[in-house]
Amino acid sequence: MDINNRTVLIVGGTSGIGLGLARRFAAAGSTVVVGGRTTAGVTDLETVTIDVTDPASVERARDEVLAAHPDLDTVVTMSGVMFIEDLRDPAHFAAAHETVAVNLLGTIRVIDAFTPHLVEGGNGTIITVTSGIAFLPFPSMPAYAASKAGVHAYTEALRAQLAGTGVAVTELVPPAVATAGQESVNPAALPLESFLDEVVALLAQNPTPHEILVEGVRMHRWAERDGTYAALVERRSQALSSLPGRH
Repeated sequence: MDINNRTVLIVGGTSGIGLGLARRFAAAGSTVVVGGRTTAGVTDLETVTIDVTDPASVERARDEVLAAHPDLDTVVTMSGVMFIEDLRDPAHFAAAHETVAVNLLGTIRVIDAFTPHLVEGGNGTIITVTSGIAFLPFPSMPAYAASKAGVHAYTEALRAQLAGTGVAVTELVPPAVATAGQESVNPAALPLESFLDEVVALLAQNPTPHEILVEGVRMHRWAERDGTYAALVERRSQALSSLPGRH
């Protein structure tokens, strides 16, 4: 896809990967709007307030964006939350509920809001954002893994259903990326700018890949195929010992 002359909405774009990607689109010459629950921290890009768990908020944001940018042709939906959960404690359900509401249902809600506009225009791109954890879960973050696996499956179905409409569907699959202090939690996290360099290069390919897989996420994406899945999940399960009551 040509990122130089597009009109882009990035929902969940007020920080981290989303904001970094928004700035890359803008630097390439695209018109960019970023959306989130709180937009006060973004002063260099156009913003819209949106809560993906609130249908009225999503509809209002859609109407606001399309009124200002009737030529909108790219929607990136990447709002997400991540929690550690102890599945032996029923109190984890609140975290699981919020995770699914934001990560999976929020993604579907945003896609539903903008798909009619894109289909009517006969062109454009929807970019969903999953995670390497969708394919190689961390047992300490079960609902996050499940929600992102759900987004992956939904993306596959969406691509099939929109075939022939002119609307492309692409899935961005990040590994751990050094944002929001992750570099101190996970020293192996990929530097944000290095990640974005790879993402932009992959997006610019013609045709654009159905899945944007930077080098650092391929071991996660293809673990089952490569026969490394069980060993890697077992290694990740070691983190369960840090949960309260597991010592």
